[in-house]
Amino acid sequence: MAQIETFEAHVRQYENWYEEHPGMYQSEVLAIKEQLQELPENIRVIEVGLGTGRFAEALGIKEGVEPSPEMAKKAKKRGIEIIEGTAERLPYSALQFDFVLFVTICFLQNIKLALNEAHRVLKPNGAIIIGFLDKDQNIAKEYMARRHKSNFYGKATFYSVSYIERLLKEAGFKDLKFNQTLFNGEKEIKEIQLPKPSFGEGSFVTVKAIKR
Repeated sequence: MAQIETFEAHVRQYENWYEEHPGMYQSEVLAIKEQLQELPENIRVIEVGLGTGRFAEALGIKEGVEPSPEMAKKAKKRGIEIIEGTAERLPYSALQFDFVLFVTICFLQNIKLALNEAHRVLKPNGAIIIGFLDKDQNIAKEYMARRHKSNFYGKATFYSVSYIERLLKEAGFKDLKFNQTLFNGEKEIKEIQLPKPSFGEGSFVTVKAIKR
């Protein structure tokens, strides 16, 4: 609950980050779009924990789940249908979606439960895509070094690629495919950086996995 209250109180600061870091934001969007290219058209897509809807809007996602009412207000203004809820208890019945997106797993209360919920609401052979900051790369390390000064990252948890890989497999996902972007420190990234396959160089990693 403390995390939700933090986002409620600092919506403007959250929005400002995207305006102040367009190169990072657009690089992350491109990495996610690359994973989306192989998905079929006319699919039902949801973003979980979509904040103010920055990624959903850029990716053409029309619905999502967000626990913060103040964040949800901004997302609704971007044309996104919002249901109040959490990743750990998605307000949907089983087998509803072709695709589930997460871009804020560092703020989840229980990542294992969230992945199990994603698996539950996905149709057979549906896909999950997770975009996250790799714990072992530059930007996550920078954020952790100054977490005591941050309204958002004070209680964030960053994960390694190997840990996310293991959790996805345990949750019932297969055929993992990775890409990466953000190859410098936060202050050095001024332009859009194109994604590369795999992981181990870029701070922002995306993984696509298929429901078994």
